[in-house]
Amino acid sequence: MPSSVGDHLSFFDRFASAASAFVSRAWFFGLCVAMVLIWAPSYFFFSDADTWQLVINTTTTIVTFLLVALLQNTQTRSDKAIQAKLNAIADGLADLMAAVDKDAERDLAQDMKELRAAVGLEEHESAG
Repeated sequence: MPSSVGDHLSFFDRFASAASAFVSRAWFFGLCVAMVLIWAPSYFFFSDADTWQLVINTTTTIVTFLLVALLQNTQTRSDKAIQAKLNAIADGLADLMAAVDKDAERDLAQDMKELRAAVGLEEHESAG
């Protein structure tokens, strides 16, 4: 297993993961729609249309900017974890191919366990 991908996450990484889970829910989208629906009739409370537009533009720009940073963090960590698993799979397959090529001098059962662990198949068997 790759040692560069650990279970320990920094405070920011945990926060970004929680924020990603929070904003990816359907009710959060509904909340955003509700915000726009509340904002639209607020036109009558502002003395100037430019101020009215500035409120929604500023709000959405700030929220979008912050969410992009948080979501990019979670995506980058996900990409690194996937790459680490692919590297482990490739390494396991290389070991298996080398062992088969040397008339099975290595313990293929151990290689199979390592390969299954790398892709999260420790307890699963194929249906075939």
